[in-house]
Amino acid sequence: MSYGVSAALQAAVYQQLSTDADVAALSGGAIYDAVPAGVVPQTYVTLGPEDVRAASDRSDEGAVHRFTVSVVSEAAGFGAAKTLAGAVCDALENASPALDRGRLVGLWFERARARRTGTGGAIRQIDLRFRARVEDD
Repeated sequence: MSYGVSAALQAAVYQQLSTDADVAALSGGAIYDAVPAGVVPQTYVTLGPEDVRAASDRSDEGAVHRFTVSVVSEAAGFGAAKTLAGAVCDALENASPALDRGRLVGLWFERARARRTGTGGAIRQIDLRFRARVEDD
């Protein structure tokens, strides 16, 4: 197994989301690797936690990365957040971005969780879980 492809995968996911016209329009371009300090937009996308497991075979070092992309919104109701979450899925599911290191074998949506957070449930958060299979050449 190699964790060496992790940074390249994260950069590719960020790039894929940042350059997708629908995601950019619906988020106002607010796509973060780390949410900035201070005031943030009403709706944004952020990259979240990642779990990695070995998936090597005889010919290649590989890993399966399960990672979360979150859509966070203070807009009333879940409508805006779900529309943006759908655009994130469309941008990532079965995408084939080039990696700076290694190779992306596949990228798939696994599940989502929509919930209210914050004081009085004023914030809507949808956590999208994806699975990526990578090989380290």
